[in-house]
Amino acid sequence: MTTQIAPRRKRKKMHKDRLLLNIIAYSFVALFAMFCLAPFLIMISGSLSAQSAIIVHGYTLWPRDFSTRAYDVLFAAPDVMLGAFSVSVIVTASGTVLSLLLCSMAAYALGRKNFGHRNKVAFVFYFTTLFNGGLVPYYIVMVNHYQMKNNPLALVLPGLVSVWNLLLLRNFMKNNIPDSLIESAKIDGAGEFTVYVRIAMPLMVPALMAIGFFTAITYWNDWFTPMLFIDQEQLVPLQYKLYKMLNTMNALAQIAARSKDFNMPKLDLPGETIKLAMAVVAAAPIMFLYSFIQKYFVKGVTIGAVKG
Repeated sequence: MTTQIAPRRKRKKMHKDRLLLNIIAYSFVALFAMFCLAPFLIMISGSLSAQSAIIVHGYTLWPRDFSTRAYDVLFAAPDVMLGAFSVSVIVTASGTVLSLLLCSMAAYALGRKNFGHRNKVAFVFYFTTLFNGGLVPYYIVMVNHYQMKNNPLALVLPGLVSVWNLLLLRNFMKNNIPDSLIESAKIDGAGEFTVYVRIAMPLMVPALMAIGFFTAITYWNDWFTPMLFIDQEQLVPLQYKLYKMLNTMNALAQIAARSKDFNMPKLDLPGETIKLAMAVVAAAPIMFLYSFIQKYFVKGVTIGAVKG
């Protein structure tokens, strides 16, 4: 009788310990999530607050003197913003897909042991991360030799191959795709491209999703490349359009501040709130995309296992 009661007490104690551990763990995670979420709430509430409330009370978690003035100014010309948004979506989507394709193909080749010069080729890729010619030669080559001035390809081509992403994919392939799996496919008559598409690519899904997400963020947030090569308004992406709008507003505010003695009309520009509104507009699509991609990060932990 005592031998039956003892295991029950032990299981009951283990259940209490696990419950206590779960309470502590979930409380800590919830608190940490609140700290991470607070900046986004402040950003959104600030963009929906009046300019005067921001100046008097500062930034708060909830909007003060609710106002959509910043968004009204930002979307005063909705067709212009929609055009810039479309350019960013096309550049981000095409650049991410092509970058993943090129990097994964190079990683597959460099990860194969039957490629005799793989280490030398990998070093050539790595060497490019240590030295570069500088901004001026880069601009001259892109404009004079590649004719990339006001060319949509100028927004895509420079970031297609990331050596860091390439090496990460190569290491992932070497550690997670056994040579025996590739050899068995070759014995069954599969060619190199078939092995790459039907075996390597599905097993590289977790790495491709992670790298693809960061590549998409890089393309989406890039404003420096269009500043160098794009002058036509219809080719300007969203980030550079917001950058130009902010500079224009700052210049107008400075002119108005220096011209008080000339009886110039006062400009009612929401300088602080529009910065937050721009941040919301720029970050919202990426946050929306991540809500759909995050399941692949969780699922990807179990992908790539060899069953036998």
